[in-house]
Amino acid sequence: MTNELPELGKRLSAARKERFPKDGVRGFAPRIGVSVSTLVKMEQGKLSVSLGNYHEAARVLGLENQFDLLFVIPKSLFDD
Repeated sequence: MTNELPELGKRLSAARKERFPKDGVRGFAPRIGVSVSTLVKMEQGKLSVSLGNYHEAARVLGLENQFDLLFVIPKSLFDD
C-alpha cells in the first residue's frame, strides 16, 4: 500500500486555489484549523494526516457532499 494519494493532494490544492485564490497555504491552513506543515502534507496527499482534516478542508471548500460519497456504491440500472 502507498503512503500517499498524490491525486487527492493535487485536487485539494486546485480547489483551494480556485475557491480562495488569494490564500496561499499560510492563509488557508487557519481556515481549516491545521498548521501550514499539515496543509502541505495534505496537498501532497500524505495518508499520515487525519481523515478529519481532509473532511474539514472539503467542508470549507463547499465540497463535503462529495466527501460524504466516498464509500457509496452507486446503484446500477439493473439493481432492484
